[in-house]
Order: sequence, then C-alpha cells, then structure tokens
Amino acid sequence: MKRIALLMLPALAAAGIQAQDSLTIQDAIRRAWSGQSGLQAGQALADRARAEAEAMRNLNLPTFSASVGLVRTDEPMLAFGTRLDQARIGPADFMPASLNHPSAMTGLGASVSVTQPLYAGGRLTAAREAGAAMASAEAFAQSHRRQEVALAIERAYFGSQVAAQGVVWAEDTLRQAQETERFCLARVAQGLMLKAEGERARAFRASAEAGLSEARQRLGSARSALSLLMGAEAPATLSTPVEPPAPEAAPGHGTPGSRADLAGLRAQGEAARQGVKAAQGSLKPEVGLTLTGGTDRYALGQGGNWTTASVGARWTFSFSDAPRVSAARAAARAAEEGLRWQEQQAGREVQEARRGLEAATARIASAKVAVEASESVRAMRLARHREGLLPLMEVLDAESGLSGARTLLLNSQLEWRLSRAQLALALGQPIEDIKE
Repeated sequence: MKRIALLMLPALAAAGIQAQDSLTIQDAIRRAWSGQSGLQAGQALADRARAEAEAMRNLNLPTFSASVGLVRTDEPMLAFGTRLDQARIGPADFMPASLNHPSAMTGLGASVSVTQPLYAGGRLTAAREAGAAMASAEAFAQSHRRQEVALAIERAYFGSQVAAQGVVWAEDTLRQAQETERFCLARVAQGLMLKAEGERARAFRASAEAGLSEARQRLGSARSALSLLMGAEAPATLSTPVEPPAPEAAPGHGTPGSRADLAGLRAQGEAARQGVKAAQGSLKPEVGLTLTGGTDRYALGQGGNWTTASVGARWTFSFSDAPRVSAARAAARAAEEGLRWQEQQAGREVQEARRGLEAATARIASAKVAVEASESVRAMRLARHREGLLPLMEVLDAESGLSGARTLLLNSQLEWRLSRAQLALALGQPIEDIKE
C-alpha cells in the first residue's frame, strides 16, 4: 500500500497544481471584486458617503465647547471684571485710583458651553435625509460598478477562450497548409503539377502563418485585459467553456426596475428633494438653547463660579437665498428627468439584449452545421486533390470555408455569453448568478 501511495504522489501533486492554475468565470469575477483598484476606489467613495451621512445625522445633537486660559492684565475694565469674576470685589476696589490705575491681575479661568438647536426651519432634518439618500445612492452606484466589472470580466474571460480556440484552429489550418505545400511542391518537382500551383500553395501557407500570428496576438491581448480587470495575473487554464450551457441558464423574464443604477438615481432624486427643503429652511429663523458654566480662580480654592442659560432666535436674510431655492428645485427636476431617461434606456437595453441572445442562439445552431459540413468538404476535396481529380483552388476554397464557419461559431458563442450577461445587467440580476 505504501508503494502504491508513493507512486500516486506525483499524480496527486500534478492534479493539485492543475487545480490551482485553473480559473472559473465565477472565481474570476470574485477576484476582480476583491482585488481591482478601480472597485476599491469606488468602495472608498461609498464609505465616505456613509461617513458624511453619519455626520449629518448628528446635526441635531448638542454642540459642546470648552475653554481654559491664564490671563494677566492691568487694563482697567478687564482688571475690574477679573476681580468680579473671582468674587473678590471689596469697597476699596471702587476707589477712583484703584479703578483708573489697577494693579495687574492674574486669573485662571475655564468655561463649558452646551448649545442645543431647537428649530432650524427644517434644514437639519432635510440635511439628515439628504445625507442618508446620498449614502444609499453611492452604495447602489458601487453595486452597479461591480456588475459592470463582472460584465467586463465576462467579455475578457470568454474573449480569451475564443482567442485560445482560434489559435488551435489557426494551428490546424497551418498544418494543413504546410502539408498541402509539401505535396504540391513534390508534384511540381516531378513535373506532375504546374509551378503556379506550387506558388499558390506557398502563398496559402504564408497566409496561414500570418493568421496564426494574428490569433496569438488576440489571445495575448485578451488575457492581458483579463489580468488587468482581475487585478492579478490570470491563471493558465480557464475552465469555464465558452460553449453555452443549457438554454434555461439564460436570465428569465423581468423588468429593469431592480437595477442598482436606477435605485441610485431614485436616491439622488430624494436627496435633491431634501435639498429643496433645506434651501427653503434658510428663509426661516433659527431657535436654540445655550447653557454655559464658568469659573475664574486667583488661588487653588478661591475664586468665582457662574452659570448662564439662554434661549434665543436668530433670523438671517440674504438676497441670494431665494435664487438658491430656485436652483435646488431645478436640481430636483433634473434628477427626476434623468431617472426617467435612464429608465427608458434600461427598457431598450433589455430588449436589445434579448434580441442579441435570440440571434446568437440561432447563429450557433447554424454555425455548428456549417463547421461540420465544411470539415467534411475539406476532407473530401483534399483526398480528391491528392488523387489528381480536383485543382488546388477547390482545396483552398474548402479551407477558407471551414475557417469562416469556425469563426462564425466562435463569435456566435461569445455573443451568446455576452448577450446573456448584458441581459442580466439590464434586468438588475446577478451576472453568472454571483451575488454580492
């Protein structure tokens, strides 16, 4: 048993390495959500909006202030006031000489003040509601950004899959072109084929080499885009095939009402409406309560204490306040119209995605038939050409037809994947069923 286990270790290690080097589309999206710098910046914006909403929620709480200081002065009024605050006024302090030319006074004073807003024309409530709405809007915006990144990952991931398959088929085309060139040049050397046929075979082989180089370039570009979106190097193996799964895997029926970007615009509209209330509140007076306590010491245990309680109203008018109300109302209308326009666009996006999905499904079925038929035609024409029954042009036409059919199939499969993801995004549903 020990020997069998030792023999299995290399296979198990290889399987572990392969598992680490493979990446599903779901894992790619999750890695992008956690590691992409662009999304991290968006999350920081959402955190900032949440902190600002917390600050606005506390606007109606009391404001505390405290002060402490050491004063030494011989200015007549301050000196008299300091002695009064220290509760050390005596008859001699009212003598003209003492009042006009006091000795320098030293005092250590401290005070604590509490101010509680009682009424501010609705401004504080409006600010609190607007802050909460903007925090929600930013959170919805971040959620929509995550889904947009998921769509971009979908495009890069399956674009890489298509590019990799394109490289495989380009290599197959090049092998066939090389074999055809070898066969034709041998026949030309034997005098059994015109030299022009050999040159045509060489040209076809050169074109196949250029096609392979282009396919490899597309693969490199797609994989670099995937790595950039993920925020890390993409593994060598992408394990989710581009071929569509079962038809029921496509997003079901629904409306785009639950989309995060629309919810964010609704929250922005609410914030704009609260902004109108805040602007209107600036035309109204403010009422507040202030409590103050203080002390002034001339010795550690000697001095005076005092308290003050006041309730007051203040009204400040500016000629710019009325235009600010008009501006706030215009901002609210703009938010409403922007939401209405985005809802119209969302409805069209759903329709376009559904049409794209249906068209891609039909093209995939047609492309599979075309690939199967083109492979059969290539095999038959190649065999008959080698028997001398068909000219080279027939073989090259078959190769071109097969390349076109394969390209149609790959592009249709990619279009199905992207249309499926775009439909999910348009409906506000999670792409690849990955929930945040």
